[in-house]
Parts: sequence; structure tokens; C-alpha cells
Amino acid sequence: MATSSRVHLTTSPNAAFSLPGISTESAEKASELLQKNHENFHIFFNFKGFHNHIVHHLLTLFALKATPDELQKGYNNNASYQRPQEPLEKEIVEDMQDPANYRKYLGKEKYYHDFVAFFQGEIDKKGWQAVLNEYVFKGDERADDMLVRMFAGFLHPLIHLGFGVEFEQPVIIAEALAQAAVHGDWIGQLFYGAEKDPKTTDGGSGKSIVQLLEEIRADKELSAAAHYDDDNKIRNGILKRAPEQMLKYARQYHVSEGDLEKKVAEMINAAAYFTGAAQNPPHQVKMDFFHMHCINSSIFFSSFLKQPWLSTPNKIRLLEWKVRGDLALYAACGCAKLLVDEITNYKPSHGVDAPWDDVFERARKFPDDGHVSKFIRALANGDKVCRKWEGEEGFMIKGDMWRLLAHMVIDAVEAGMPHWVRNAGMTKAWEEVPLRDSGKL
Repeated sequence: MATSSRVHLTTSPNAAFSLPGISTESAEKASELLQKNHENFHIFFNFKGFHNHIVHHLLTLFALKATPDELQKGYNNNASYQRPQEPLEKEIVEDMQDPANYRKYLGKEKYYHDFVAFFQGEIDKKGWQAVLNEYVFKGDERADDMLVRMFAGFLHPLIHLGFGVEFEQPVIIAEALAQAAVHGDWIGQLFYGAEKDPKTTDGGSGKSIVQLLEEIRADKELSAAAHYDDDNKIRNGILKRAPEQMLKYARQYHVSEGDLEKKVAEMINAAAYFTGAAQNPPHQVKMDFFHMHCINSSIFFSSFLKQPWLSTPNKIRLLEWKVRGDLALYAACGCAKLLVDEITNYKPSHGVDAPWDDVFERARKFPDDGHVSKFIRALANGDKVCRKWEGEEGFMIKGDMWRLLAHMVIDAVEAGMPHWVRNAGMTKAWEEVPLRDSGKL
């Protein structure tokens, strides 16, 4: 049984997307390796805030029916450079019990292990669903602060939480809460600002995400607000040089209870669209590393949607924040021109009829920290979720485009360095990307 301190996976995970036929041996191996990661490693692998992705990688490989050997290789590829866990300080964990003192430890990575222990204790007493409702979704000052931190670090705490909820692993949820607690809260400026009288301020126009992407790109002030040499292009670019312009568009995105399911699908579709279509011919096809986190995190909203313990208003708020963050990240990466023909006309390296299974196998074997396999699984989920809405406004990715986009991803990384571009809307991002062979996409 999965607990706040023990990982236990089953062969039939209640996942948003998983392949049938997961073996008992794979479930046991994944559980063993995730437990080792939990006990031995910090959530950052260095002191610069670079994230430990072992949980993300292993759970994705597991869902894609990895063998025990493939799981072990995935773990070995990343365990060697991880940072050891900090010693637990029990007096700090006890001090966190006082709400007045809890706050003084926020945003400080050295307290990650202490926060893990604190949230493990809370989960043991209350259950993980109640803890999430209290510490993230209650709507009071403490919970709102934690919700903001979930979206920090290019969505990594939210992704970690998504894995914990999707695979029903309380120990992963405790890690996610602790991870959020040691991140910053600066992006709250965007989310709180967008919620300030949104309908009266900007009319509540109900525009599609694709419409808003187009308007952001056409906005000369906002599209030029982020500079290539900005350390953080949302914080030091968009929210410094054009905050009101960004809020103008963020406030125009709204979700109602009646269209929640469709809006989740639209978000998934739009994230796949602006990530896949942000190409720069005649350079080789490459995906933007930052855009990619928008699609990789999208899969978890299929799971959040199904949670009976999470209220509909909180599901709506979570989705609105996600889309507003996606819009800001698109602007921060230079507002790349979106070329849908790059997807529809793509010729996979393994042939135009190469199936999904070909992509899944290559993703399981690709030696990285999990970004590629997460991308592929998120696209497979999008293919499933968005079929119901094909042909509707704002759904640019449809039919076989999902499979073609998955082939673009795996082909791009297998083609060699650089595996990704960063800030695809900026010319400088493509300087190291080779040109395509003549006559090939």
C-alpha cells in the first residue's frame, strides 16, 4: 500500500495515459527506484535550482510500459549527479507546526527535507486529499501562496504534484508540497493581477487560447518585452517591461463550470500547437525547451479534472492560472511565429506510417532526464482527450497531427545537439541549430 513514506505502484495505474500490459516486475522495480530517490536525494541536483527529474522520468517510463532494465537505465542515467538529501532537523519540523513560524521557512531550499517530513506528518494525520485542500486549495493566504509556488520553476512543483495525484502516491505528493514550499512566489504578480476584476476590466471576451496567442504576437510592446539576455524572461522581461500588457491578455481568459472539460482539452491542444509549430525553417526541427513544459504539465489536468475531492471552482482556478502562465511563457520566449504546416507536412524519419508504438519504444530508450518521454506521453494523452472536440474553434492539432508531432519530437532529439532551442521566437536561439537537408522538412 502506498503511504506518505512508501512508494507502491500497481500494474493497473489510474493514470491519464498508460499503456496496457505493465508487468509486476516493472511495478516493483519502479517502486524500488522511486523509494531510493526519495530517501537519498534532494529535489535540486545542484545549488542553482536545477531540478531532480527522477520521479518524473521513472513514472513516465513506467506508464509507457518500460521493462525493469529500461527503468534501471533511466535511473542510472540521472542518479550519478544528484545532490544528497540534507540532514533532517526535527526541531524545524516541529517549529513548522506553528502557522506563524511555518512561513519563515518558505522559499529556502535548505529546508526541503524538513518540509517533506512536515507534510508527511500532515498526510498521516489527515490524508493527502485533505492536506492538498488545506495547504493549496483552501483560498486563504497560506494556500494561495502555496498555489503560486506550485507554478514556479517552470511548473516543476505542479508537475511533481500531478504525478503524485495521478499515480496516487502520498509520498510523491509530500515531495511536491515540499518542492513548492522552497520555490519563490514572484509569479503571483501575474496570477493575482489577472484575477483583479477581470470581467469588468477587460470585458470577459471568452477568446480562445489561439486567439490570445495571435494577439500577443501582434502586440509590438509585449512581443518585444523579453530580451535574450534577461536572466528570467518572464520576471525580468515581461513582468518588468510590459506587465499591464501581459495582464490585459491574461484577464481575457476565463473558464465556466459548463465548459470546464472542453477548456481542459483546449489548453492541452494549444500547448501542443504553440510548442510544435514554433519552428524556424530552414533550420532543423527543434522544440523549445520552455514551451515544452507547458505541454508536459498539461497531462495532469486530465487527472485533476477527475478528482472528486477537488472542488469545481478550484479546478477552474487551477486551469485559468495554467493558461495565463502559458500565455506569459509564450510571450517571454519571443512570440514565435506558429507554422502549422511544419506539423501537417512532416515526414517522420522512420516513415510516414511509423506508428505510436515506434515513438514509445524510442522514448523509453532515449538517454535523458525524462523530458522527451514526458513530452511523448503528454501528446498521446492529447490525442485521446481532444478527439471529442476536433473541428471546434481553438483546436489546431487534430487527427494524425498528434502522431506526426510525436515523431517530430523524437526525431529532433535523436538528430543530435542541440536537443532543444530556448526562446524559439528569438533569432539568436537558432544560431547553433543545423540547417535541414535540401528538400526535407
